[in-house]
Amino acid sequence: MIFHNRHDAGRKLSQMLLEYRDADDVIVLGLPRGGVPVAFEIAQKLQAPLDIFIVRKLGVPSQPELAMGAMASGNVLVLNKELISYLRISTNDIEAVARREALELERRESLYRQGHAALERENKTIILVDDGLATGASMQAAVNALKKQQPRKIVIAVPVSSKESCATLKKSVDEIVCLTTPADFQSVGAWYEDFTQTTDQEVCKLLERSHFEAA
Repeated sequence: MIFHNRHDAGRKLSQMLLEYRDADDVIVLGLPRGGVPVAFEIAQKLQAPLDIFIVRKLGVPSQPELAMGAMASGNVLVLNKELISYLRISTNDIEAVARREALELERRESLYRQGHAALERENKTIILVDDGLATGASMQAAVNALKKQQPRKIVIAVPVSSKESCATLKKSVDEIVCLTTPADFQSVGAWYEDFTQTTDQEVCKLLERSHFEAA
């Protein structure tokens, strides 16, 4: 299954989540930046409030695109200890990357929220959305952080995922909804015709539109 773009993926994914439509306790959380357009379409279809949950990948110093872990709001850190050991990454290097990503996480919180408080998550059903799962490190960090806020139920919803990440994350949440887990998975972007990077401006616009429509 190939998606035209993130909005198309969100509309298709929302059809698998209709049991949560019009439920009073459901909140849709998008992982910025790429998860927000997907989450926006799901929130629209389910008539549910939309919010963000910020997670930052921790890239290997010599290969920034390779994730050695991730961090999420609430000072939650998830590390790939096997990879760190294999590449002999020092504690100092990990701490340096974590400090840098913590600053970016704070910047995004401030920019995206624009004065809006985070929605209350305690005793809520949370649908946690991203545009896809490769290693699953960012999503795992989000799940770990979210559990500290004591939701009633956590549902991961993604358009595409590697089979390994889907199987691993399934153990951490109440439910995982994924449209496709291709055997020849190489990257998330390979399953989109348009995988242009989502901008800060687009995230802000979608959140503001969601807040306006909910008012």
